[in-house]
Amino acid sequence: MKNLTVHLQQLKWTLLFLIPFVSGSCSSTNEKGTFVISSPQNTAEIVVQSNEKEFVHTAVDLFANDVLMVTDRKPEIKTSSDSPYQIKIGTIGLNPDFDRECVASGIDIESLKGKWEAYIIKAIQKDSKHILYVIGSQPRGTAYGLMELSQRIGVSPWYWWDDIHPQKQETLIFPDDLSLQDGPKVQFRGIFINDEDWGLQPWAAKTFEPETGDIGPKTYAKVFELLLRLKANAIWPAMHPCTRAFFTYPGDIKMADKYGIFIGSSHAEPMLRNNVDEWHRWEPAEGKREDWNFDTNPAQLKEYWRERVDSTLNHDVIYTIGMRGVHDSGMPGGKTLEDKVQILDRVFDAQRKILQEESGRQDASQIPQIFCPYKEVLKLYRMGAKVPDYAAIMWADDNNGYIRQLSDSAERQRSGGAGVYYHISYWGRPHDYLWIESTPASLIWEEMHKAYKTNAKRVWIVNVGDIKANEIGMNFFLNTAWNPDQYSSDNLGSWYNYFAEIQFGAAYADEIADLLKQYFQLGFSRKPEHMGWSKVYPNTTIQDPALSLVNDGDEVQQRIDAYDKLEKQAEAIYQKLPDRLKDAFFELVAYKVIGASNMNKKLLYAYKSREYAKQGRVIANQYADEAKQAFEMIKAETERYNEQIASGKWNHIISWQPRKLPVFDMPETGHVDPQQKMAGGVVPEGDSEPMNLNTTTASLPVFNKYTDRRYFVDVFNAGCEPLNWKAVVDQPWVKLSEKSGQTATQNRIWVSMDWDKISTNDTVQATVSVELNGQTYPIQIKAIKPDWPVTGKNQFVEDNGVISIEAEHFSEESRRGNISWKLIQGLGRTGDAMGTFPVTAPPFNTDDLSGAPSLSYDFYSTTSGDATLLFYCLPSQPIDADYQLRFAVSVDGEKPVIVNAILEETMDENNPEWQKNVLRAVTVPECQMDIPGTGKHKLKITMIDPGVVLDKIVIDQGGLKSSYFGPEETKTN
Repeated sequence: MKNLTVHLQQLKWTLLFLIPFVSGSCSSTNEKGTFVISSPQNTAEIVVQSNEKEFVHTAVDLFANDVLMVTDRKPEIKTSSDSPYQIKIGTIGLNPDFDRECVASGIDIESLKGKWEAYIIKAIQKDSKHILYVIGSQPRGTAYGLMELSQRIGVSPWYWWDDIHPQKQETLIFPDDLSLQDGPKVQFRGIFINDEDWGLQPWAAKTFEPETGDIGPKTYAKVFELLLRLKANAIWPAMHPCTRAFFTYPGDIKMADKYGIFIGSSHAEPMLRNNVDEWHRWEPAEGKREDWNFDTNPAQLKEYWRERVDSTLNHDVIYTIGMRGVHDSGMPGGKTLEDKVQILDRVFDAQRKILQEESGRQDASQIPQIFCPYKEVLKLYRMGAKVPDYAAIMWADDNNGYIRQLSDSAERQRSGGAGVYYHISYWGRPHDYLWIESTPASLIWEEMHKAYKTNAKRVWIVNVGDIKANEIGMNFFLNTAWNPDQYSSDNLGSWYNYFAEIQFGAAYADEIADLLKQYFQLGFSRKPEHMGWSKVYPNTTIQDPALSLVNDGDEVQQRIDAYDKLEKQAEAIYQKLPDRLKDAFFELVAYKVIGASNMNKKLLYAYKSREYAKQGRVIANQYADEAKQAFEMIKAETERYNEQIASGKWNHIISWQPRKLPVFDMPETGHVDPQQKMAGGVVPEGDSEPMNLNTTTASLPVFNKYTDRRYFVDVFNAGCEPLNWKAVVDQPWVKLSEKSGQTATQNRIWVSMDWDKISTNDTVQATVSVELNGQTYPIQIKAIKPDWPVTGKNQFVEDNGVISIEAEHFSEESRRGNISWKLIQGLGRTGDAMGTFPVTAPPFNTDDLSGAPSLSYDFYSTTSGDATLLFYCLPSQPIDADYQLRFAVSVDGEKPVIVNAILEETMDENNPEWQKNVLRAVTVPECQMDIPGTGKHKLKITMIDPGVVLDKIVIDQGGLKSSYFGPEETKTN
């Protein structure tokens, strides 16, 4: 055991994050001003009264075992103690003697009264005794205080779920003046275990809980412990047909009581009934079970609901009210939408009466209830369904991370408040994403920040799928639910540093955080499961990607290279980590990186092989092999996860092909039979076909001094013999990455300019002549080195007929009080993005935008006249019905044009435009404008509605080429 002392420094709340612990040098345990948790000489005793709630005792046991895990010494748990070091645990209002002792010790317990799940942690020195108080406003607050201490001694909340073995410590010490008070800002915070068919259920049934053969009490105990450690208090249990209903196993609810977890149910499971598993098994008291239809069969449905209410009122539960189909389908009954609204109102009334009668209360307002207007139910709500005022409206996202609607000014006054049901895992249109996580913290923050600021503070539930694939996003969501104000739009990247340090320690945190930031940005721009450009319902086959092989430097290869770099980074980190952390790193980071990388390689190399085979390039065969290698790598690493990591603990937890969708299969590849002679060809960047000396005049895009691009020329082999080639330039200012070579497959020559050899204000031309197999392929080169008056920060120029601007690179900004555009860190597809804040600001009057916040961009144009402006925006929804997603655009102070980033049609999961947008993480509204003359101009983008998130701007003056990300930024170097 290393002889280290852990000093937990004075805890100071900031708007950012708290560091769990810092390692210090060895020091005496008798050092003045310290509280000893455990040392070779002393181990604090834990004092807790027997009448505390069961889950407080659970938290006490967890903390004691955590100290054991770190120091190999376990504190004793007593109801009284004479130890010189004591940790005293208590909930105010439960034990009067404890309350009086706290007051006598100078602890302001009055500040806890009336607070939801809050706690105080305070160290006191009394004569020769050192006492650390953990005091809760309610029992859960007491438990959360203990879990805060556990994390601060180096035990991650994920220690069991991701095999994070804490660093052993000889001594654990807190400062003797430790003082901390905290509590959650969202009342109910939890997860939905969903689509468990390919991970959690088979793992529980076959590996962890074979005695149940299902997700049962043993599995839920581990889930609930994790939630307790993350200071979460609610769950919607697993409910797919592969899993028996939660209340089937009596031990499940006992475990919820033990860990202090509120049990709820999803939008399709009213009154805590898992209809998929229970309705068809349920036997009514009298008569045959009739249809699931409240319009025709209300008596049986009310009896069915009443049974569950009667058995659950003495537990901590949250009732979902309303009604949908048995499994995530529309509510049956009624011929028209108006009929369905009336039926839903009768459902609300029946459920209210059941809760009143079973609870013996005059009204049901004190019983936690939620109504989730999910999918088609939102339409019924908008048509006037009378949701009881005391029920929280849980707004849902569109299943892809963009909340469909939030509370308007009137809804914010509802006594039941509001909440959010959010997805970081999903099965359904336009395509599933169930395998590995890819939703960045920045998107979760942007959407949940809107929710919090519009008073959605009652219930936050996140769909995490199988848990194991979504640890990072789940942690961030619950961390945000605890205190949304700790984050701001410009510090989101720090979350990854914080998370990495908690799990792996400060020595590795920055490297791992950098890896995670890049991983999530790549995944946000296109999720691994969406790389097949395919859809579900009906399932479509793998399609060619929208990434370009020929434009913008070969987007396909750039994405392959970016992921390959991440794989190498992950491997390097893995090799450096101590053995105790290697399994954890594989589970939390490496498998996700390897999986995403090889999914991209599989599909993109296969695409390259198909396209290059059409051109006769023999490298098509190599790319086909690399696609197959990537496919096998995914399977091999998944097998490693299941069978080798943590000695097989997680066998059956991960599937590399959830639902066996086409995207997980090996795609079609191309093949070339090499010509039985020396043969080959040349393809310059921008061309999709090899040069034909009889018909083709080839050229590269124009080189511009201000952007200083380089462009490629591919020399490819089409024969069975190595191909010799040579490239000759006729001007000294043309630079080539290679001037000659021999290739069995392909060489890529990069062409760039030596600008020092070109005179300013010159437009020059040259030829690159590629010689191979007795033929010469001339490629025309044009370069401009203008003397434009381009000065200052973030200046943009027209380059090959386009001006491309990343939104965060503005030249000027204007604000109006606290209303402004703000940078949102990590939310762009290739960088950051700009959003409009605060989200509660009223829309600006479009008749007079003179005082509205704006962003300005300076650009230099060599083309005048009509231009198309494209705005790459987040495909989000307006905040509520009072808003749109408008902004105004003007050039050089001319009359602004209003642009709206919302769909022209109502958002619907069958809408092809919405489907395209959420799959590519962007919507691209356009407008036409006149560029008045050549030279310097100013583009101004003015806020109208809050909620707009702008990623990129492109001014097309006739040169826009097909690509996925849009043209590379034309900012001056």
